[in-house]
Amino acid sequence: MRKIFITGIGTDVGKSVVSAVMVEALKADYWKPIQTGNFFATDTQVVQKLISNTDSKFFPERYVFKEYMSPHVAAEQEGIEIKLDEIQLPETSNTLIIEGAGGLLVPLNRTEMMIDLITKFESEVVLVVQNYLGSINHTLLSVEALKSRGYNILGIVFNGTPHQLSEDIIIDSSGLKILGKITKENEISKRVISMYANEFEYLKQ
Repeated sequence: MRKIFITGIGTDVGKSVVSAVMVEALKADYWKPIQTGNFFATDTQVVQKLISNTDSKFFPERYVFKEYMSPHVAAEQEGIEIKLDEIQLPETSNTLIIEGAGGLLVPLNRTEMMIDLITKFESEVVLVVQNYLGSINHTLLSVEALKSRGYNILGIVFNGTPHQLSEDIIIDSSGLKILGKITKENEISKRVISMYANEFEYLKQ
């Protein structure tokens, strides 16, 4: 089973959109181990509605919390402690897209962070970047955190309004490849996801 972990430089940078694109491109399965904030829909439900192929499977979350906040706080408010040894990979022979919550150093409990899930699953990593004031710093810090642990970083996906100067500095400084660019769309639909999925098909190799 190939495992690809989708992480981002922060919260709300487009991990679910990128996850949907990669699920569609690879006809992969999808799993989000930890979900916070499920007032309207979980990210699993969002991604599932954006997929056109009928091969992908969607696995249930291990932890789901009502409040949209850091996992460790959301868990404590419900009297729960997130435990890594209770988070087990779903059984599949297909490629599995795993979507993280927040950024790499988001706490899961008092001692472990989101990045520890990548270690546990021995996953390849895709880093989602959105351009905003401070995004260069956040991106390069995230890259350093990943490289310091020796992870296989497949590359970067830029999501949102493009900013060429920022993107150039990020790529030159990190040495990573661009897997794709997703520009700001008026609406994210199945058609839009399928369109961008064509850019990721080379990952099948």
